[in-house]
Amino acid sequence: MRWFPGYSPDKPVAMSGHAFLATVYNGSVAAFVVAQRRSGRGLPERVPPGDLVLLSIGTYKLCRLVAKDRVMSFARAPFTRLQGESDRPGEVSEEPRGEGLQHAIGELLVCPYCLGQWIGTAFLIAYLREPRVTRTVATAFAIVAGSDLLQETWVAVDKRA
Repeated sequence: MRWFPGYSPDKPVAMSGHAFLATVYNGSVAAFVVAQRRSGRGLPERVPPGDLVLLSIGTYKLCRLVAKDRVMSFARAPFTRLQGESDRPGEVSEEPRGEGLQHAIGELLVCPYCLGQWIGTAFLIAYLREPRVTRTVATAFAIVAGSDLLQETWVAVDKRA
């Protein structure tokens, strides 16, 4: 279905798939807010800076794993096509495939920046419900991100030597 043919006359855009994904995302957030208020927990005034940094680093690493990790390609395979190895260790390059919702999901799954909104929101929702568990999970991903940084630093130093 071409909703706005003038938007991209030469290349079809998965507009209906995008609209569906936006509806799912926004509906999920709205449902959480309603459930949170009904539970009497409400929403906090703010998230402490340390937790914000931890959740941000955890979100970054989980996004990279979901969108690019070679081992996670099985989860992306129904929606993507392998292009080849990435220039980053342990990562592959893929492109979305199919049409409509399949293509839209493929676009989401290969883009760590796009996934950031979804994964960051999921981390925040989990944090508001179960802060200790969420801090622990985010810490695990932050540790892996730190390890990746150290590995990349070692490679850069080794190349210079």
